Amino acid sequence: MKKSSFVTLVMGTVSGILFALGMCMALLPEWNAFKEGVIFGGIGLILGIITFIVWCKMENKTLPKINGKNLLRIVYAVLAVLVLGFGMCMCLVWEQIVWGTLVGLVGIIMLIALIPMIKGIK
Repeated sequence: MKKSSFVTLVMGTVSGILFALGMCMALLPEWNAFKEGVIFGGIGLILGIITFIVWCKMENKTLPKINGKNLLRIVYAVLAVLVLGFGMCMCLVWEQIVWGTLVGLVGIIMLIALIPMIKGIK
């Protein structure tokens, strides 16, 4: 395993755990820790961005350019994740298993469609 891969693995894991814990703290009313959750989630998000920048520097890669095409991909990815999350909420919170499963599958298909959208079909 390359040094850059190991550093990225550790930093990405820590940032993901902080972000997930922060979102749980903020969104679960039983925990009564909204403000702390937002802080933890924000730290996790910032650490995730730092992880990406560190990985680019260690691999001698340039940061991706922000143009209309990449911005559209980002908006599409966020929309796909929200659709998947909405389907999960339908299943787990509102107990609408059938509709939640269908909406979740649409979200998964949207996320899978990101692969040819980014890599292209050859």
